[in-house]
Amino acid sequence: MEMEMEKGVKRWLVNISQWNPTPNEFSIAMSVLPQEQHSSITRFTKTEDQKRALVSRLLQYALVHEVLEIPFEEIIINRTPEGKPYLESHKNSMKFPNFNFNVSHHGDYVAIASEPICLVGLDIVCCVNPGKETVSEFIRNFSSYFSSSEWEKIVNAGSDDHVLDVFFRNWCLKEAFVKALGTGVGYKLDYVEFQHKDWADIYVKVDGDTLKDWNFWLFELQGKHRVAVARGHPRMAAESYKKTLKRTHFDSDLYKLGFHLPNPRFLSRTVEELCALFPLCSYKTLI
Repeated sequence: MEMEMEKGVKRWLVNISQWNPTPNEFSIAMSVLPQEQHSSITRFTKTEDQKRALVSRLLQYALVHEVLEIPFEEIIINRTPEGKPYLESHKNSMKFPNFNFNVSHHGDYVAIASEPICLVGLDIVCCVNPGKETVSEFIRNFSSYFSSSEWEKIVNAGSDDHVLDVFFRNWCLKEAFVKALGTGVGYKLDYVEFQHKDWADIYVKVDGDTLKDWNFWLFELQGKHRVAVARGHPRMAAESYKKTLKRTHFDSDLYKLGFHLPNPRFLSRTVEELCALFPLCSYKTLI
């Protein structure tokens, strides 16, 4: 059973800096998606933001198709009121007790992660100062989102680069956690405190209580990017997200199986590979 469940654990990412489509290529890639998804891409004015939105949706449909073997025309992906994407129930999704996924994009990367039993949360950060402010001025804007212990470690990390690195590591872990829950931006992040041993054996305390049924991982990507993955118990999901899950309660053996499944490294995919999975996609004639 464990080997079957492992098939539901996926980690994919796309480096969009390596994809520079012509307007025609972009339109063809977008055309493989359902029409109702197009406005969520074209609503952005900047090309880079449109690319991120498009690739995010290509990853969702391609991963669902590949893992669950659902025909593309039968895949229905919606969002909760808080904005978390989810797969509408399909007979093929019954092969896993609780299949769910999460997406993230920042800087050069767009990524997706999926789990067969546990909740999954994902966040990517590009660890550079995005504005004209000093590093101290930039991080001060977010001081209220960290516990006093976390904040002390951030401001005392050393050089500006080290300060940004510690700041963004903590930030993407918090984001991965709340995105797994599906709570949106309303969650009190200063109540969420991460502890670790040199950024391994990462665990979280919420309002002082350690959550023992959650796991966290941090990966380093090229170009000063980091990605965090959270895996945890569905009973903590936001009420709106719980309604999209098949199950939120498990016997201990099944939950332990999901909790201890291997966490694979991210597999790099290209837009061309994703588009090639879609039937009758004319983008394949361009590569």
